[in-house]
Amino acid sequence: MSMDTREALRRHFEFDRFRPPQDEVVGAILAGRDTMVIMPTGGGKSLCYQLPALLLPDVTLVVSPLIALMKDQVDALRQRHLPAALLNSTQTAAEQRDTLDAMSRGDLKLVYVAPERFRSRAFLTALARIRISLFAIDEAHCLSQWGHDFRPDYLRLGKALENLGRPPVAAFTATATPEVREDIRTHLQLRDPAVFVSGFARPNLGFKVMQTGSEDEKYRLLQSLLATHRKGIIYCATRKKVESVASNLEGDGFPALAYHGGMDDRERERIQNAFMRKEADVVVATNAFGMGIDRDDLRFVVHFEMPGSVEAYYQEAGRAGRDGLPSECLFLFNFADKRTQEFFIEGRNPEISIVQAVYAALRAAADERNEIVLSIDELADRLAGKVNPIAVSTALSILGRHGALERFDVPGRRIRGTRLLRPAVPFAQLGIDADMLARKRERDEAKLRAVIQYAYDARTCRQQWILRYFGEAESQPCGECDACRSSRTVAVREGTEEETLIAKKALSGVARMSERLGRSEWRPRYGRARVVQCLLGSKAAPVKQAGLDQLSTHGLLKTEGKDYLNALFREMERAGLVYTADGDYPLFGITGAGVRVMLGESPCALAWPPRTGRPDSESRRADGSSAASHVGPATAAGTVDPGLMEKLREKRSQMAAARGGQPAYVILTNKVLEELARRRPASPEEALDIPGVGEAKARQIIPTFLKVIRDYEGT
Repeated sequence: MSMDTREALRRHFEFDRFRPPQDEVVGAILAGRDTMVIMPTGGGKSLCYQLPALLLPDVTLVVSPLIALMKDQVDALRQRHLPAALLNSTQTAAEQRDTLDAMSRGDLKLVYVAPERFRSRAFLTALARIRISLFAIDEAHCLSQWGHDFRPDYLRLGKALENLGRPPVAAFTATATPEVREDIRTHLQLRDPAVFVSGFARPNLGFKVMQTGSEDEKYRLLQSLLATHRKGIIYCATRKKVESVASNLEGDGFPALAYHGGMDDRERERIQNAFMRKEADVVVATNAFGMGIDRDDLRFVVHFEMPGSVEAYYQEAGRAGRDGLPSECLFLFNFADKRTQEFFIEGRNPEISIVQAVYAALRAAADERNEIVLSIDELADRLAGKVNPIAVSTALSILGRHGALERFDVPGRRIRGTRLLRPAVPFAQLGIDADMLARKRERDEAKLRAVIQYAYDARTCRQQWILRYFGEAESQPCGECDACRSSRTVAVREGTEEETLIAKKALSGVARMSERLGRSEWRPRYGRARVVQCLLGSKAAPVKQAGLDQLSTHGLLKTEGKDYLNALFREMERAGLVYTADGDYPLFGITGAGVRVMLGESPCALAWPPRTGRPDSESRRADGSSAASHVGPATAAGTVDPGLMEKLREKRSQMAAARGGQPAYVILTNKVLEELARRRPASPEEALDIPGVGEAKARQIIPTFLKVIRDYEGT
């Protein structure tokens, strides 16, 4: 890094030195290379494009998704007397012309642009007359339909770059899996990009998941945290829940602001400014609150309800402790909250039939100018059956991306109108890929499953789990999360050569029994039991009837035994390598991370179960004993702790009383309680191995008893 650049850092930003890898990123950008930077929240991404912008000869365009974020960045730059401006839909036409004129004269170095500006042909024409040194894209994960915060307007950026003569591109994001990174590279057609992946670890954050059985329990835990840590953010999934939580906290003597997308722009700005100026210390919000929030003294982030993805969770949790001091990230987990996220997934991923129905309704309602002025709810009411309004909104976005329509503001109203661009074109000729829509939904469902796996995995260091999810195989336990602090944490290590080979074979068995959709994308077709049967070489009728005995993986692990394979797959599921899909018949699939392990592209780090070395249920041991007597700790016979057994009975009695005097055995039988006390499973999935525990009880009842076990072991 040149002395001129270090001097510019001191002069413009008053920093003495760069944080790694800021100096390398700045150097790559100044050398004219396309650049992709994955850097965690609080890592200093904005400096990586702001400093080069001041040193490059012409203007730098910065695409940013939130108006409030743009305004904060521009205000901060102007306070340093740096030439910066913004362009977005809140400005008048005259204000936008003034900014474009200033760009043409060379009076500005940094101009922040909202992605929707690239819908305008006039805007693109005006930009084409301006010399641009750098095209920077903040929150670049919004480009990817497989990312957690996809924004359709971002898809226009690739074409916009071509119209601008392909200036150097710098894409920045805080959270991106390897698949999302590849999507960003493809959409922007980055040319031999310099890629920087800064460490995702935040060692000052203590991650904790607490399984809760009721909302009252959530409030008790939340109040306990607020009594210790007075400054932070509480995330909820819906607007209604935001208002409810904020109101309840206010009534309990914990003043809290409420923030969500249903408020008007002025009210949201007032609340955000009050929080950033430290006039208020707690805000309850949806995920609409967050981008650009760089308050450094937040001591906690709480997820009151289940987030939709690990990416969203880690990005939001990362807003705590940006000053480097210890901070707490608490996830109040209740499996029932999954229904809310499933509603959102349904809305973000409509069936092709709904997209077609929306198109037909628009064509029927259009006036002579091919315009329709209906709210989303009004349009939903015109469709047959009860349709999720979010699905209608998504359908409009899909139709817009395929050139069928455009949206426009309606003067004096808070709704947007729709203009059909090709009303005579039949739906079948719009080129909408139904398979692509289905795969997008499957990926969103997989992201939600990953959140649930994370919540249930009480054995693995929370931060290590997240880092592996983002492709960082080399990491150490954080020492601060609930798993690290628990005596029940099982050591996670890379497998030996022999263990890794077995794991690859097991993953190959899952892949071979799935439908291949892409290099790292497979659709499951069979349940775990059938996969295990095939790997063991079973000749059972269902295996032969399905032709599974002809697969190359049939009998591939026949020497390992059913108990070991089941234990291995449980650990693989905890590690995010395989998953169980919900449905009438749970299907067993392989994840992108599992594919990378299978192909030898990533190491296999697990809490490895002990091996028996021989098949169990398929044969008897050489000494005549049953293999079942040699199985690992998950199923081995052990003693029942009378104290724990009593605690479990007490909890069962409480639940029976709360259900109007329901017989206790209907909740769980004595035999199931004994097995819970004997085996002490770490998750509902492990409890499924106990006779008498089915899928419904594992989801609805078992988590309450697992908490009793954890509390007892902590005494």
